[in-house]
Amino acid sequence: MQPVTHLFSYPRYWAECYGTAPFLPMSRAEMDKLGWDSCDIVLVTGDAYVDHPSFGMAVIGRMLESQGFRVGIIAQPDWSSKDDFMRLGKPNLFYGVTAGNMDSMINRYTSDKKLRHDDAYTPGDIGGKRPDRATLVYTQRCKEAYKEVPVVIGGIEASLRRIAHYDYWSETIRRSILLDAKADILIYGNAERPLIEVAHRIAGGETIDTMQDIRGTAVIRREPLPGWRGVDSSKLDQIGRIDPIMNPYMEGAPCSNDEGTAPVEQEAKPILVQPPKQKPWEKTYVKLPAFERVKEDKVLYAHASRILHHETNPGCARALSQAHGDRIIWVNPPAFPLETDEMDGVFGLPYQRVPHPAYGNEKIPAYEMIKTSVNIMRGCFGGCSFCSITEHEGRIIQSRSEESIIKEIEEIRDKVPGFTGVISDLGGPTANMYKLRCKSPKAEQTCRRASCVWPTICPHMDTDHTPTINLYRKARDVKGIKKILIASGVRYDIAVEDPRYIKELAKYHVGGYLKIAPEHTEEGPLSKMMKPGMGSYYSFKELFDKYSKEAGKQQYLIPYFISAHPGTTDEDMVNMALWVKTNRFKLDQVQNFYPSPLANATTMYYTEKNPLNKVSRQGGDVFVVKGERRRRLHKALLRYHDPAGWPMIREALLEMGKGHLIGNGPDCLVPPEGRGEAKAERSRNKGLKPALTRHSAITHQRSNGADSKAAVAGNAPAAAKNGKAGNGKPAGQGKPAHKGT
Repeated sequence: MQPVTHLFSYPRYWAECYGTAPFLPMSRAEMDKLGWDSCDIVLVTGDAYVDHPSFGMAVIGRMLESQGFRVGIIAQPDWSSKDDFMRLGKPNLFYGVTAGNMDSMINRYTSDKKLRHDDAYTPGDIGGKRPDRATLVYTQRCKEAYKEVPVVIGGIEASLRRIAHYDYWSETIRRSILLDAKADILIYGNAERPLIEVAHRIAGGETIDTMQDIRGTAVIRREPLPGWRGVDSSKLDQIGRIDPIMNPYMEGAPCSNDEGTAPVEQEAKPILVQPPKQKPWEKTYVKLPAFERVKEDKVLYAHASRILHHETNPGCARALSQAHGDRIIWVNPPAFPLETDEMDGVFGLPYQRVPHPAYGNEKIPAYEMIKTSVNIMRGCFGGCSFCSITEHEGRIIQSRSEESIIKEIEEIRDKVPGFTGVISDLGGPTANMYKLRCKSPKAEQTCRRASCVWPTICPHMDTDHTPTINLYRKARDVKGIKKILIASGVRYDIAVEDPRYIKELAKYHVGGYLKIAPEHTEEGPLSKMMKPGMGSYYSFKELFDKYSKEAGKQQYLIPYFISAHPGTTDEDMVNMALWVKTNRFKLDQVQNFYPSPLANATTMYYTEKNPLNKVSRQGGDVFVVKGERRRRLHKALLRYHDPAGWPMIREALLEMGKGHLIGNGPDCLVPPEGRGEAKAERSRNKGLKPALTRHSAITHQRSNGADSKAAVAGNAPAAAKNGKAGNGKPAGQGKPAHKGT
């Protein structure tokens, strides 16, 4: 593995003499107060500025500040013109642009493409404060403001659009966002390592065209990097097969027991010193099918998606090249994960832990949700096909030290206004992956598995929850802390491997309900989701109930489910609905599958092929629910208790030959049509107007922010809000119908 520069080992930029800003400035008045004549770097974000380590822009801003740069923030600018992008003056080095913590399209539209009216990352929870495809719009405005200033784009929106990708909202294949935004460089995944290198090199006088091989970046080129060897993707994935990686445990000859044998006399020979043999992935790039080809050929698109997902391990990933006309998108291998002391450094930066004072007393829901929570790790090795966490944060778990986490808990206790002594969460993408990594560093560096726990838990994966248990115990002992809850979803299939963790969780860290995510009950959809079967759920529930009882508590599991996921038939949904009813759950909100860019499940949705297995023109087809009515049916089945969905469910059950499920018996799903029900249904629908639901109808958002407000006000959708959804994760939550589940 090539040497990695430590995040905090760079010589600090000369502007460090200005010291640390109380808040990164959002106005010229704040800059004047700090004594700044200009900003070295200006960050543009679609979120409100909350100076907290759970908000990406705060992390990036404070990280750049720690390197000696003067950093300003333009949060939720008016995109109707370039003026607001010039409020802090011309940046000396570059603009950094992100849509925010969420993809702007997922933030603005439900899975049914209906317009949301709320935005948890905006003061007052008001929707419409950022444009559609915010990264693209912001970048173009930055270029209009100061054409000569480089623009670096990043965040989840840019990361998941780094190559040609299926766009759910326009129902087409779009080019890499680099080309459409006309940005100078794209940073994907965890940004700290590549961004710090880019910042220091620009500060040293280099131009972007000299920064072509930085890990974790993508650039536009005319040809591949000189000295790199190209491999056509079709050579790697013939008939759906990925070339195996050599077994790291088979290096050299096995040891033998030579005890008791006489040494063999050998003639002295000169030693030949040879340079280390180049690994097959070093200075090697994979040539993906061109944008023009994947746009017209779904099988080739599925193939390209499969290749990308097999080139995500920093230890062995090859660079990717994809032609777009006469230019290529060059995607360097991912950046190496942060070490524990680097993670501690990032989370130990001088955050104020509150929103910028400019927002006054306005509530920012996303902040209210996490202000007393602590992020203990990054990454996820689950690899769920509908989720973008693995593509963004990586498969390798990056954990903080106990000392760093305890210090943050103490800061919350001392700094957060109105703190009551309750820590709302110790977690991250998942609650119980803290310090869980591959037991073999060699295997970790060469593995190309999409998931470490599916279809079964890899024997090399460490499932010992001792570090998490010890962390929980130390956190509970912090003075002034009354309760520590676990709100991040628990990965129950690895939790059952260490029942001690479940006991600790049930006894001390559950406030009545614990959310977990089976996502489905049927094997067909689960195999496409890359989720464990229900056997793991039942094992976890048994242990959870047992330890809750031992602790003298009545506690319940709240399962999360996804409807209309690729691979889900009507029959699967009926079976899941029956399971939900049998277990006496009533789901308040249900998340329909949301095809986020680059996710494996999105590839299934668009191509109706399964990129988890071999991709071919014959076979490997996936059943996909498309069309508003069919998707509404799947959602209605999970909400079997809602009378609004009964007419649709009855019709479907009769078509499926399952009329016996209509009735009042305990084994029935919905009751028969009652007196006055049809009339009530007609009354409900009377006077409803078609809602503005399609992105294609909202062209105003692409250029004029002022017009957008008027348009939103005049076209408010009649449909109810569908809840928040980010990165493909389900947003709805179920509540038990009674306390006996």
